[in-house]
Amino acid sequence: MTIVALETLGCKLNQAESESLAAELQGTGYGLASHHEAPDICIVNTCTVTHIADRKSRHLLRLARKLNPKALVVATGCYAQRSPQALAGLGADLVMGNDEKPRLLRRLLELRPPQSDQPSHGRWPRTRSLVKIQDGCDSFCTYCIVPEVRGRERSRPPEDILADIQAKEAQGYREVILTGTKVGCYRFDGWGLRELLEQVLAQSRIERLRLSSLQPQELTPALLRLWQNPRLCRHIHLPLQSGSDAVLRRMGRGYSTADFKEAVARCRSQIPDIAITTDIMVGFPGETAAEFEASYDLCREAGFAAIHVFPYSARAGTPAADMPGQVEAAIKRNRALLMLELGQESLARFQARFLGRRREVLWEREISPGLWTGRTDNYMRVLAESRHNLSNRLMSVLLHTLKDGHLWGQVD
Repeated sequence: MTIVALETLGCKLNQAESESLAAELQGTGYGLASHHEAPDICIVNTCTVTHIADRKSRHLLRLARKLNPKALVVATGCYAQRSPQALAGLGADLVMGNDEKPRLLRRLLELRPPQSDQPSHGRWPRTRSLVKIQDGCDSFCTYCIVPEVRGRERSRPPEDILADIQAKEAQGYREVILTGTKVGCYRFDGWGLRELLEQVLAQSRIERLRLSSLQPQELTPALLRLWQNPRLCRHIHLPLQSGSDAVLRRMGRGYSTADFKEAVARCRSQIPDIAITTDIMVGFPGETAAEFEASYDLCREAGFAAIHVFPYSARAGTPAADMPGQVEAAIKRNRALLMLELGQESLARFQARFLGRRREVLWEREISPGLWTGRTDNYMRVLAESRHNLSNRLMSVLLHTLKDGHLWGQVD
């Protein structure tokens, strides 16, 4: 059997595309393994959203070549779209950017065909699945390289999305996450995100449906009313990026802090026990101490369930890269540490609200003998001890202890 190692960096959209590619590979007779298991083909689905993502992508490609000198090494994804020559220079035999991803399987069949045309059964876990509903972004935030590497907004036909979800359901998945570059901008022949969700809920029996991310201006009352259906997970990822109106304007985000606070209030008024998570960027060009303090204060006030912190990373070709007032690396590091500490405090406060209460947990995997991990619908990570196989089981669990940042549950 021809073995493929598939490594993925970056966002949920990249992960969804890797999941789809893995299914296609197995369906045509390839087997799946890791870079450490002597694969015949090594694929790295790269990310380029920050310089750290670039560095990780380069590292994985070098590692794939070092560990598997005879393998076909393939670079795809956003870094491959932006700088194909750079990745070819690192030893990639084949570089195919996002534009060429739909043709990647065909190229592999030409270059390293499988030794059997019988479908293989592999290692991709079947608990929670990502389904791509749209791609591209028309917003052009001043710091962001995504419109360059993902292109303009376009959405998949609703019947294709429904077919994918129904197939996931038939394969045994219990949860589907709808993802894209800007999920809230889904548009197809008069359908918006609300209409798509209504049809998914009506025409599938998938037990949990989750959205990867939304913007404040997309949270209309009509959309939020859909969360009256308990199958929609009570979790919304709502990127803030900055708590300073001046910084938001320089970023080109298209909303104010007042808009953001109003969106958070609408979510909490209509969706009990909702987890609101966010992204925050520190050290954007020109960010003063007072502007950082405004971000810190808004994050503390909002009571997020999780805060993903990103130091600003200049991307060549974006307007922000040429803005005056580039913040020193040491200052960005210090601000990131403060935000990360606040994120841990916010998470602990959110978790503590649910102690002594029962929540449904979808168990994902056994992380050590007898120790299982899973998630609630409002995205809390839960640990529990059990001698039984809990994988892919959806169970009511009593949350009883919060220790060292981990929420523990009692399995009946």
